[in-house]
Amino acid sequence: MNQEVSSKLYTPTDLQAHRPLTLRTGAIIPLDKPLGWTSFDVVNKVRIMVRQVTGIKRIKVGHAGTLDPQATGVLVLCTGRATKLIEQLMDHDKEYCATLQLGATTPSFDSEHEIDATYPYEHITEEMVRSALRQFTGEIDQRPPSFSAVKVGGIRAYDLARQGQEVELAHKHVTIHELELVSFTPPTLQLRIVCSRGTYIRSLARDLGTALDSGAYLTQLVRTRSGEISQANCFSLDQLDELLALTPEEEELS
Repeated sequence: MNQEVSSKLYTPTDLQAHRPLTLRTGAIIPLDKPLGWTSFDVVNKVRIMVRQVTGIKRIKVGHAGTLDPQATGVLVLCTGRATKLIEQLMDHDKEYCATLQLGATTPSFDSEHEIDATYPYEHITEEMVRSALRQFTGEIDQRPPSFSAVKVGGIRAYDLARQGQEVELAHKHVTIHELELVSFTPPTLQLRIVCSRGTYIRSLARDLGTALDSGAYLTQLVRTRSGEISQANCFSLDQLDELLALTPEEEELS
């Protein structure tokens, strides 16, 4: 991260140092997104909290990379002038810890929807998993899930999918830098993934299941790092009141 960005980054250690929070001039605030929240839910919550705690009625707030509702972990927020850095921050590689369930699939490729098909998985060995993972390391083409935020004719794909419409999204070119098998206890396996912007871990789960002559879907996903920002350096939503209280009065009144 360059000096301009790092000079605007806030972490929980800044609470102890009582570092002034420059919301308007620009702050980068990494949050540990809770389970069940959309990324927009978090952004909207922060906007409301800014008004309640600081009195600032209008403030730009955005995030640098969507996390699905069923995922937790690093969600990088930008405020004020720092929103100009969102595209730059989104281009940074991401690290995830993913848990997959073999032997079944769901329409959304994760646990948000009920299982729609089951498959044998007893034939899958650890060596088969390791061999299959090598197919997905490096530059690959990947089809996003129908239940995703990709727009089709100006409409989110998940809105069309929830209406029962068939959604066929174009393949995307992504890069998976590291793909490590952390544990394998059939029918469950856990992966550590370092990948480029735009990678869908749900699609990776679906494709891995197919490569293993079975099915697979994502049961848990944690974004452990975004660029140089790790989960250990994130604020919880419960800490935001204390952080926002560090906003100087001149910012509140400007």
